[in-house]
Amino acid sequence: MTYADSAGAARKPTLAVVGATGAVGTVMLGILSERKDVWGEIRLIASPRSAGKKLTVRGEQVEVVALSEEAFEGVDVAMFDVPDEVSAQWAPVAAAKGAVAVDNSGAFRMDPEVPLVVPEVNAHAARVRPRGIISNPNCTTLSMIVAMGALHAEFGLSELIVSSYQAVSGSGKEGVDTLREQIAAVAGTELGTHPGDVRRAVGGGLGPYPAPIAYNVVPFAGSLKDDGWTSEELKVRNESRKILGLPGLRVTATCVRVPVITTHSLTVHARFENEVTVAKAHEILSTAPGVVLCDNPAEGEFPTPADVVGTDPTWVGRVRRSMDDPNALELFVCGDNLRKGAALNTAQIAEVVAAELTGVS
Repeated sequence: MTYADSAGAARKPTLAVVGATGAVGTVMLGILSERKDVWGEIRLIASPRSAGKKLTVRGEQVEVVALSEEAFEGVDVAMFDVPDEVSAQWAPVAAAKGAVAVDNSGAFRMDPEVPLVVPEVNAHAARVRPRGIISNPNCTTLSMIVAMGALHAEFGLSELIVSSYQAVSGSGKEGVDTLREQIAAVAGTELGTHPGDVRRAVGGGLGPYPAPIAYNVVPFAGSLKDDGWTSEELKVRNESRKILGLPGLRVTATCVRVPVITTHSLTVHARFENEVTVAKAHEILSTAPGVVLCDNPAEGEFPTPADVVGTDPTWVGRVRRSMDDPNALELFVCGDNLRKGAALNTAQIAEVVAAELTGVS
């Protein structure tokens, strides 16, 4: 495939955004409008019921076309911001049409022939894609893995023990609507002081959760899997291993849903092969691409979801050396699960591919 026009001038690759009208797709269009313009045509693709809608991207109105085999004609890179079953069906179609498919769903993450890529950590993996597909990690993993990749490169990671505090937007619109409705039901009351009073107040309006999310935390995210683990917990384990190239990495995760709209947080106990110091960790994190160090607890400075939401980096604070292990660090991380946790990382992967296709570093 040539990336020059008939006059020999450089041609920018054509990008397709599949799922352009969805929640992540909407964020994606904003990100594409903010970042360096490496694309030629940007084609917006969605379900047939959305065809004909006009959306703004890069300051221009673009008409949405229906998802079909023909929609991928002439496309160089196709980003999929759609449910697993849609990606499973259509990403191979896009690849067969000659596009590199960058998939934001969970359909291909553990496929050994599909690289799982975080550009700040393993951009090189994007070049080896036997199926023509590159996968984007889960938002929970992405909220911490950029920081962990930087620390691993220096100290050699051997174990992760994490607890996540996951925002309701990770459950989609239903999760956000449920939290807002429950907050309205309990606001201005004395609820939260007796067993079951919040549950009675919200009644059957639990939405996607097994317990109230307002005035509460729910120690269950994802679906139940073998031996009591959830799908979210297994994703943190399996994806961290694959991204870091550490198939034997010891990983334990407990995933908790909290009453936050957007931005996941995690506490991380990271054990390394070599002795660590807070000063060296600060030095690494303060210069790592995609990371912001915010760590001055004496002045009340550490990341919180309310401050991190709407931003791109992984924010890190509360960095401490373990009191009982000189090879371990404790830290707190926050990342916007709709930006870096979904749309932004997908856009960054696509840009890595664009640079490869055009020979631009």
